[in-house]
Amino acid sequence: MTKHVVGRADSIPEDQHQVFEIAGRSVVVYRIGNEYYAVLNYCPHQGAQMCKGPVCGTNVPSEVYEYNFGRKGEIVRCPWHGWEFDIKTGKALAPVKKKLQCYEVVIEDGMIGVKM
Repeated sequence: MTKHVVGRADSIPEDQHQVFEIAGRSVVVYRIGNEYYAVLNYCPHQGAQMCKGPVCGTNVPSEVYEYNFGRKGEIVRCPWHGWEFDIKTGKALAPVKKKLQCYEVVIEDGMIGVKM
């Protein structure tokens, strides 16, 4: 795996994201609190740009007739069809086998590195 340095960690505000071109691929780096996650900017369903989808939360397990909202800022929704994915793992929230391609992010000396 090669580490690609894409920019300063402080260039992405908390709970925001930025798109980078890395080795011919469009990659979105999301900052959730002080953690960074990178995913391919491509929905595995039909190819929408994930960077254009809203970052949100979702309903979390709760009692019958209760609807509790949680995981704010950890879910990205496809802008075309609304499929939801966990930014941290790439897994779809619906029971499908598709997932986002994720990449490891390392922060060294204040710089963001994406391993591909």
